[in-house]
Amino acid sequence: MNTFQHLKVAVVSVFLFSVSCSNYESPNKYVDVFIGTGGHGHTYPGATLPFGMIQPGPVNGTPGWDWVSGYHYSDSIITGFAQTHLSGTGIGDLNDILIMPTNRKIKLSDPQKYESKRSYASMFSHKREKGSPGYYSVYLQDYEINVEMTATERVAMYRFTYEYGDPQYLNLDLGYSLNWDSMTEAYFKVVGKGEEKRLVGYRRSSGWANDQHIYFAMEFSKNFSIVDSSDYKGFTSFGILNFEQGAREVLAKIAISPNSVEGALANLKTPEGWDFDETKLFAEMAWDKELSKIKVKGDPEKKTIFYTALYHSKLAPVLFSDANQDETTYTIYSLWDTFRAQHPLLTITNPDRVNAMIRTMLDFYEEKGFLPVWELHGNETNTMTGYHAIPVIADAYLKGFRDYDAEFAFEAMKASAMQNQRGSDLYRKYQYIPSELEHESVTKTLEYAFDDWAIAQMALALGKEEEHEEFMKRAAYWQNVYDAQTKFMRGKTAKGEWVQPFDPKRSNHRVNTDYTEGNAWQHSWFVPHQVDKLIELMGGDESFSARLDSLFNEDSEITGENTSPDISGLIGQYAHGNEPSHHIGYLYSYAGKPWKSQKILHEIMNTQYSTAVDGLSGNEDCGQMSAWYIFSAMGFYPVNPSSGKYVIGTPQFEEVEITISDTKTFTITAHDVSDQNIYIQSAMLNGEPLERSYITHEEVMNGGQLVFKMGSSPNKNWAKEKQHRPTN
Repeated sequence: MNTFQHLKVAVVSVFLFSVSCSNYESPNKYVDVFIGTGGHGHTYPGATLPFGMIQPGPVNGTPGWDWVSGYHYSDSIITGFAQTHLSGTGIGDLNDILIMPTNRKIKLSDPQKYESKRSYASMFSHKREKGSPGYYSVYLQDYEINVEMTATERVAMYRFTYEYGDPQYLNLDLGYSLNWDSMTEAYFKVVGKGEEKRLVGYRRSSGWANDQHIYFAMEFSKNFSIVDSSDYKGFTSFGILNFEQGAREVLAKIAISPNSVEGALANLKTPEGWDFDETKLFAEMAWDKELSKIKVKGDPEKKTIFYTALYHSKLAPVLFSDANQDETTYTIYSLWDTFRAQHPLLTITNPDRVNAMIRTMLDFYEEKGFLPVWELHGNETNTMTGYHAIPVIADAYLKGFRDYDAEFAFEAMKASAMQNQRGSDLYRKYQYIPSELEHESVTKTLEYAFDDWAIAQMALALGKEEEHEEFMKRAAYWQNVYDAQTKFMRGKTAKGEWVQPFDPKRSNHRVNTDYTEGNAWQHSWFVPHQVDKLIELMGGDESFSARLDSLFNEDSEITGENTSPDISGLIGQYAHGNEPSHHIGYLYSYAGKPWKSQKILHEIMNTQYSTAVDGLSGNEDCGQMSAWYIFSAMGFYPVNPSSGKYVIGTPQFEEVEITISDTKTFTITAHDVSDQNIYIQSAMLNGEPLERSYITHEEVMNGGQLVFKMGSSPNKNWAKEKQHRPTN
């Protein structure tokens, strides 16, 4: 037994001993990977590791918006198993390198058994389907094959169990595409002999990622031969493998690489050998370690929601560098979503990864000339509004993450703000974006103003007074689309006239609209950097609070001929199913009424999240929907995600313990908390009375204890005074 094997035995022994102890409860048991696979959650139930490069999982083969992850719980067909998946996005891509085991030879040209599916597709039942962190299995009814999968960071491991005596085939379909994706080039071939025999190949595609390259390497526990192949678009992209008869089980390892076949082969080298159960155990251990960073005590159903959310928050970004590369890089940056809470969450739970994620963004800038907007496997999709890598970098820098060239980072931030695309040139010229010259003009104006504020803070930290003043002026441009008469953010023409007619409930999805995936009711609150000024413009504390009341109490009708499907999870006109609304429930605290925030936040948590497969009220969006719940259930949230401050809401659990380091924790205790006792009566921070309705990132990371006394009636005096309210 070599040194590594001795270490593995020791680690596994310690883990199994811990699990067997009566006082240890693994958070893995509370994760339900099927939450969000129904409704519009758009999650996938496959096997992966935290931030893992590879995500083996099922693909139904059904086109459509609710199948953009490749899988939807309403389906009963599986077309195959892909090695890459997107978690909770709104546009379909990936689902690369599709494989499908069968017990007979089925050609791609054979008649389809199921509408819109490949000829080799199979029925399945949820009764014979299982999923947990790092593991997924399903029984293919048409072929009587049980399929299991687990993963390391860069390798998918499959176990196919065929019936006794059945032929053992495996289909490889590089031409398979779903939704936006379309294969443009592919090949595969056999290399090596005997134990070194591998199947390697390449797939190039165009879709949401305009030019995606993915290389792969496969090896199997049994000898195989290619018994058939066929061409698609002029490339040999479909092959049928046949395994020699013998044992019922066939094991497969699949590694991918964004760089080369050599990179995939390097990634394929794993120390676990062919022991599937041991690989699965190590995957479970990785998730147990990751999820144990936050421990909660309380209602079991809420713990399931919480730990599933924590699991979902660690599925992206994913590794994008090979095992033989010196620099760790990442991909899948859903920044319009994740800048709000998911990236701030990572500064608490995953500080070891933050610098590398920032360096990846800067590498992107060095290559492209601007920071990523929505980066997918090396491609800029230019999806959504704003340039929100900027607040992520500013937040990290101001929190002390500085293992990169700060001057270069500031250059990248400015370059992104000064580009002449996505309406940013119009924003600089008019100090707002004219409605007739650029779609989503109001949303872009508001979001550019916030991003400019983040640049200003970075400039201030770097001692750049001139740039600080310049970008602080730009940070106030949002006021140019605020209509004092209607108290809404509105579209304005290049001549300075309000767009008519005006209906604050109107939504027109991506066409001739001033708002991104929403309406005036939802977007008029996005001034997280200058909430005090918004309160002033709306007429002061009482008027502002009454306006918030109207948002939540208005009827939920959405008008328009092409309303956005993303407007979901409605409470009045508040739409929790989409990100622009996520900070709004906390805004009462800025007007000295945190008890009103406590009331509405409790309602949001208890109506917009559940343990059902449709337990997310909108797209998961690479961890943002879940990060909102994680923060909110703990009792605080980053309303301004680059301020280093967290606004206090209402805790869901009796106790939350955040591991800061091996010797340091931050604990939130909520005495008498219940579904009735949702109001904060008093608060203590490290033994001293806390009269303010916010805490700082520094206070959390220093460790300590935040204690709430909860009750069924609001304490309207707590954090009421101006000096106790959140600041920008």
